[in-house]
Order: sequence, then C-alpha cells, then structure tokens
Amino acid sequence: MSLLRHTWTHEQKVFLRDHYPSSSQRDLLVLFNQQFQLNINLRQLKACLKNHNITCGRTGYFKKGSTPVNKGKKFPGQINKTSFKKGDKPKNYKPVGHERVDRDGYVLIKVSDTGAWHERWRHKHKVVWEKANGPIPKGHVLIFLDQNKLNISIENLQLITQAQLARMNQNKLFNRDPELTKSGLIIAEIYGKVGALKRKEKTK
Repeated sequence: MSLLRHTWTHEQKVFLRDHYPSSSQRDLLVLFNQQFQLNINLRQLKACLKNHNITCGRTGYFKKGSTPVNKGKKFPGQINKTSFKKGDKPKNYKPVGHERVDRDGYVLIKVSDTGAWHERWRHKHKVVWEKANGPIPKGHVLIFLDQNKLNISIENLQLITQAQLARMNQNKLFNRDPELTKSGLIIAEIYGKVGALKRKEKTK
C-alpha cells in the first residue's frame, strides 16, 4: 500500500477525533501508527487533520473570565505546601518495567522515566521482538499468530510487510490457530505474486 496515496478510513478518522484532544500531534502519530500498524508520517497526519476538520479543541488561550491554573501559586524560590520537592515522585508514579493493558488490548511496558509518552511507554510485544531480533525494519509490522494480544511469546510473533498485512486483512486470512495464520501468509504471498504478474502483463 502506498503511503503517499493513503485513503483514510472512517475508523481511522474516528480514532483521530477521539485521541487528538488528549494528545500532541507527534504522540497522536505514534498512537495511530501503532493502532493501525502503518507508517504514516507527520506531514500526512497534519494534512488529514486539516482536510477532515479534525481539531483538538485546544487554543492555547484562556477564555474570558477563566482563572489561570497557577493563580495564587508561588514560583521559584517560594515553594508552597503542595509543591513537589526535588526528588519526590507523584503518587501515581509507575516504575520502569511496570505493565498495563491499553484500551485496544495491547500490553504496554514502561521502559524509561524520561522523554515523551511514546519514549517512556512501548508495546511489550515490540520490546520482546527487538530484544531477540533487533529493530523492526521500516515497512514491516508484527502480528500475533493466534490473534491473542496478551500472548507475547516470541513464538507467537511474526514479522510481515505492510503489503502482506493488507492482503491478509483484505482476504480474511488471519486465524486463531497459529498454523492456519502461517498458511494464510503463504496464500497472501501467492496473491501478491499473481497481482504483480497481472500488472506486468498490462504494461506490455
């Protein structure tokens, strides 16, 4: 699938509308690509938001009559009773290694205390795969052979191309039986080769 000619589905636009109000554009881009296993770039995302009138609802300005959140608070050199002292951690702090399941059913694992959200939290199945095999190549995605996102054993993870993913989805070749999913991958490859031959014949 050519990313330069990406067609935005209704499901994808709904996802953007739901997540944009609580995410920066860069964080939204990471969430979107992880959710749909794509490699959309920031320029494409911004164009989609503009073309489909998807807004975050944030203006950066205070509405008339609103009270600034820092009103009455003391600034550097004047620590008040509710301020965090240097070295203190918030009550909801989670240590590196902590895991949780996101709204889409993926296991997230905290890998760092610093950086943006997507730098601190990553999908565990990607961390497990990269630890064993190295970085995921551009244009590739990971799938769960048994369709169970909580089964993060290395044997249940399969690296495929985005083109294979598209053919698997189009032809409904995923199965809860890992062996049938593997067979589906072979069928998807055959479909891909047949399609390539047909396109080659048309150009003759």
